[in-house]
This record gives sequence, C-alpha cells and structure tokens, in this order.
Amino acid sequence: MTEQTLAPRPSSLDRDAFVDGYGDIYEHSPWVAADTWMRGLTTREDTPSGLAAAMGRTLREAPPERQLEVIRAHPDLAGKAAIAGELTDDSTREQAGAGLDQCTPEEMARFERLNAAYKAKFAFPFVMAVKGSDRHAILAAFETRLENSLEEERRTAIEQINRIARFRLEARAAS
Repeated sequence: MTEQTLAPRPSSLDRDAFVDGYGDIYEHSPWVAADTWMRGLTTREDTPSGLAAAMGRTLREAPPERQLEVIRAHPDLAGKAAIAGELTDDSTREQAGAGLDQCTPEEMARFERLNAAYKAKFAFPFVMAVKGSDRHAILAAFETRLENSLEEERRTAIEQINRIARFRLEARAAS
C-alpha cells in the first residue's frame, strides 16, 4: 500500500505557504516548519512519514532551549486549559480521543496532582502522544516518567511531540 501524499505537496511550496500550511503541526511553534523548509524539501517530504521525519529531525537537532519552548507550548493533559476549552483544535481532538474529557472527579484530581508533581520536577508539562491510549495508560505513563532524569525526560518529551506531529500529518493526508 502506498502512503498518501500531502496536499499541497510540501516540496512545491515557498517558505510562507509552507509555514502557513504546516506551521501548526508543532503546538504554537511555527519555527519548526520554517527551519525545516530552510533545510530544503524534496519529494521525500511530500508524505506524512517523510515530512514527519524531516520536521522531527529539525526539533531533535534544535538547541535544548528551543526544544524546551516547544515542550512548554503543550497544554497539561486533562488540565485547566482543557476544562476551559482553551486547547487548539488538534489538542482537543487528541485528548477527547483518549477519553480525557470523560475523567471521573477522582481521575481529574489524580491528573492535577501528577501534573503538579511533574512540573515541579521538570519545569515543563507532561507531553504524551495519546492516540491509541486511554486515561488509565496515560496515568500509568505519568507515574513511570516521573522517575526519569531531567535529560531523559526532555528527550522523551521530544520523541512524544514528534509522534504527535506524525499523527497530525497522517490525519491531514487522510482528510
């Protein structure tokens, strides 16, 4: 089975059109798209997996301060922004798909405690590509990842953000 091609084809776009079309893939971080475009795009980047690999490389190779900006641009899972309806459309769909909009009061309290503990330890929000997970698996991952070192968790958060980006690109190609 052949992978779908993104429309419009990223390799055919000028910088502004590329950033307009793909700058929202990384939460509030259009610089990832701009820097990816600057590195050069070929027809390999016209598929979700190809563009995800190129954009992921841009983020992985960015200085730690830039990576932290992207991590900090993400909302808390089942946090105040979700409750207030202040998430991006992508984040809203992703969290609802994992059932985070159906938490019991006890689960919400646990999310709040874990979000606070995680931020106190790492100084950035817990980020997880929640597609295919449920709230129970997410809570378990929270507890496990709280044991990580700061460097290990920064790398894990970047990997998760790159997975989120790939899922978002796949969803665009399918629509």
